[in-house]
Amino acid sequence: MSEKSGWNRIQPVTEPGSIVHQMALNETCHPPLPAVVDAVRETAAQAHRTLDALGFGLSAAIGEHLGVPPGDVLVGPGSGALLQLLFSSFTGPGTHTVHAWPSWEAYPMMAENAGSSVVRVPLTGERHDLDAMAAAVTDRTRMVVVCNPNNPTGTVVGPGALGSFLERLPAHVTVVIDEAYLDFADPDRTDDGIELYRSDERVCVVRTFSKSYGLLSLRVGYLVGHPPMLGPLRGHQLFLRVSAVAQAAAVAALGQAGEIRERCRETARERDRLHRALTAQGWASAESQANFVWLPLEKGVEELTQHCADHGVMICGKPGEGIRVTIAEREANNAFAALAAEFRTGAEGWA
Repeated sequence: MSEKSGWNRIQPVTEPGSIVHQMALNETCHPPLPAVVDAVRETAAQAHRTLDALGFGLSAAIGEHLGVPPGDVLVGPGSGALLQLLFSSFTGPGTHTVHAWPSWEAYPMMAENAGSSVVRVPLTGERHDLDAMAAAVTDRTRMVVVCNPNNPTGTVVGPGALGSFLERLPAHVTVVIDEAYLDFADPDRTDDGIELYRSDERVCVVRTFSKSYGLLSLRVGYLVGHPPMLGPLRGHQLFLRVSAVAQAAAVAALGQAGEIRERCRETARERDRLHRALTAQGWASAESQANFVWLPLEKGVEELTQHCADHGVMICGKPGEGIRVTIAEREANNAFAALAAEFRTGAEGWA
């Protein structure tokens, strides 16, 4: 990918089958719950039928779960597809989108796909600089995207900050809050985008079943927004359909919300344990509220990424930016902590 696109990841040299612990992808280590597997199996037996092609049942289930009208929910094959739909619908040549950087590297790619551009506003202390983001908005700005918790840093916008931020933005700007990782966050540490959507028609919240619900390969996500915003998007729904199997899995997963929350808390405990171990070794790392930790590094990224791969642990290295490590099983987290300590001890002169 080009520098313009924002894609910046190392592909370490590995032998087939040598990776024991996959910690480069923001997956969950928890498999689908039994009720979800049962729903998939039962629905797969009806694969010859159209069933609920546009996902009205899933939209209704999400609406009930969140306490929002079903008509304010639009489902799609993963949050990434829905974000691309937002870029394609609300931006275009001569316009731009404002977002923090580093953030999810797909945003610039999506803008490029839509024939538009982005304005990347540097993080301050690994966190969103909302003042600078507001100042970057012009009459050419069509969207502002806030990834909260932010990927790759895991940091969140503090409570009340997004409400004040919205007050500073002009009426023509759509504000997209990407909450792919919100379920891993302490609810007292940041705002819930759904509450902001309730009071501001410019706000659109994007969420996914890929992370906390463990349905990554089934591809199902959703938008929550007001009808004037979702109306222009609905014409694409025929071409952005969620499979019947994925819909059934998502509905079943919503019915297991208590178990899902406990799994997220378990991941958060492991995240915090790994974070404490790394900072005790001397690594700089902001406190994460996602299912990964971030080590900001200007140098040594390639070497640390390869060192881990050589010992069976795959992590996400971004040259000149840092290392993102997805929380996995306890054994994997311990393995990375040991490799990080070993590398830090042996790599003199870069840290």
